[in-house]
Amino acid sequence: MIDLYYAPTPNGWKISIMLEECEMDYKVILVNLGKGDQFKPEFLKISPNNRMPVIVDHENIVEKEPMSVFESGAILMYLGEKAGKFFPQSSPEKEKVLEWLFWQVGGLGPMAGQVSHFVNYAPNFPGDHSYSEKRYKNEYDRLLGVMDRVLEEREYLAGDYSIADMASFPWVTAYKRYEVNLDIFSNVRRWFDAIKVRPAVRKGMDVGKAARNFGEGISKDSLKTMFKQDAKSISEMAKKKENE
Repeated sequence: MIDLYYAPTPNGWKISIMLEECEMDYKVILVNLGKGDQFKPEFLKISPNNRMPVIVDHENIVEKEPMSVFESGAILMYLGEKAGKFFPQSSPEKEKVLEWLFWQVGGLGPMAGQVSHFVNYAPNFPGDHSYSEKRYKNEYDRLLGVMDRVLEEREYLAGDYSIADMASFPWVTAYKRYEVNLDIFSNVRRWFDAIKVRPAVRKGMDVGKAARNFGEGISKDSLKTMFKQDAKSISEMAKKKENE
């Protein structure tokens, strides 16, 4: 059994999709980011970066403790190796998957995440955010163009359907909220439409659906907990959660 520490966001969806694709048994433990669950001592023990997703694999015992893995890319690699699916282990197929997985975790995800922040949450803060929003929307557009050129030559990012596609797909799902016309990127549109109808993808995307929030009605305290973080505030929050 695998414990999945999760919130219904693109990074969380990557892992729920992979677990469904691999037909693995797992238990969802919802992490309420607005309430600061990510600062609880037991969570920081398995995710020192105070971010989800995290998995705990009770079938893999290391030094008398079940194996825990944080960071979505690392989790996808771990699950791919464990299941023997969607992550080839021979060259050059392995390297192709890794190229596009790292492209997502270092590019598409962070840039789309910033677009999400300035579209969904920044309006709750004072100031003119127009430059920042435009900057990240332009970079998101550029990255979709990169995908489109590659997908003109192959069905999926690394050739066959893989963890690279599972990592990237959730960050494309919000294209309407980001005011992107996906039809401009015809190859990305074809890729997106093929993935979204996969039964495991649909099930993975539905995990924790009732807890989704795109910034509507979010409290000032939750905004502070989620976005006003530095080393000092994180340390203070962790101490507070330890005493609760």
